[in-house]
Amino acid sequence: MEIIKTPIEGLLVLEPRVFRDARGYFVETYNEKRYREAGIDAQFVQDNQSCSSYGVVRGLHFQKPPYAQAKLVCCTVGRVLDVAVDLRPESPTYGQWYGVELSEENKRQFFIPKGFAHGFSVLSESAIFTYKCDEFYHPEAEGGIQLNDPTLAIDWRIPETARIISDKDTKHPTFDEYTHNRQ
Repeated sequence: MEIIKTPIEGLLVLEPRVFRDARGYFVETYNEKRYREAGIDAQFVQDNQSCSSYGVVRGLHFQKPPYAQAKLVCCTVGRVLDVAVDLRPESPTYGQWYGVELSEENKRQFFIPKGFAHGFSVLSESAIFTYKCDEFYHPEAEGGIQLNDPTLAIDWRIPETARIISDKDTKHPTFDEYTHNRQ
């Protein structure tokens, strides 16, 4: 497995070894020992999966402490742009985001530690997105930031007129409102 460090401390792109032959392929999608050796010290307790069509943009979501979640995400069918925004107040990259394309072809995974907002956009006709979390979901700890926030200026690679966004995701505060309200 290749570990690719991003410009934001703690965010990692993982490229597992893929063994292909005439029958198809084999890939080890998780091995606690290997991931710990790579610096991922999360004990995953919940797996989730979503299926979405082209243009769907989900996010930017996070769980507030003490229920913050680290996530290991991948796209098993189709293609997505996966994005993480640094919400750690003491981080030198606070408010910065990083995006990576995840697909069934590249088999990449994205490790997002606690303290980040997370979202993704579907770039293919449809996509199945899976993720492991190191904390259970707690609805009372839900948080979010507007995915089209002008301060963050995330390029979701979906034209604004083609974006499919849940009503709930349109009501999140802006990044500036989030920053102001957490102080």
